[in-house]
Amino acid sequence: MTRAEGDAAPPETTVSLDYFTGLYLAKDDPWDVATKWHNQRKYAVTLASLPRERYRSCYEPGASIGLFTRMLAPRCDAILATDSVEEAVQQARENVADLPNVTVERAMVPAEMPDAGFDLVVIGDLLYYLSSDDLDAFLSGLTARLEPGGDLVCLHFRDRENGGTYDGFNVHEIVAARPELERVVRHEDEWFLLDVFRSRAAAP
Repeated sequence: MTRAEGDAAPPETTVSLDYFTGLYLAKDDPWDVATKWHNQRKYAVTLASLPRERYRSCYEPGASIGLFTRMLAPRCDAILATDSVEEAVQQARENVADLPNVTVERAMVPAEMPDAGFDLVVIGDLLYYLSSDDLDAFLSGLTARLEPGGDLVCLHFRDRENGGTYDGFNVHEIVAARPELERVVRHEDEWFLLDVFRSRAAAP
């Protein structure tokens, strides 16, 4: 699948921290990840699509309130979950407080990324909020931190009702175009897109 002429463009500037902070101040769970079936199903499909039974180290930027982080925890020796919104970070810390293998930090992307390497990176409903330049910088940073043979999971909403929306279709095509990655899993339905990309460098 290639992007068609006339597809929506990314935002001219990355969506502001104030915007997301306002969402969490208005509602603890702005996207209803804890209550809506389509979100629970999306997470179940994602877990089932992970190619490996277990991973050494996972990075989950844009982790929101940490509900999917908690689901990932049994599959990972260690998880670093981050979000830019302090209110989300505090909720996430509460939600994973009993999990010693999970660390939650406040961080902005692409400006603040960890120095470590990871064999799993999980990005859910985040990439379409970034400007073109920030998206390119973020993906470059992610692929640099993805260990040889590591998996990058992208999970984004697909807007089929409104034409011209910059959505999961657009951002996943941008990720797929990166030469250092190859797609190993693809799921598409009426609600979301899920792709697992693998670093083309052979694992040692």
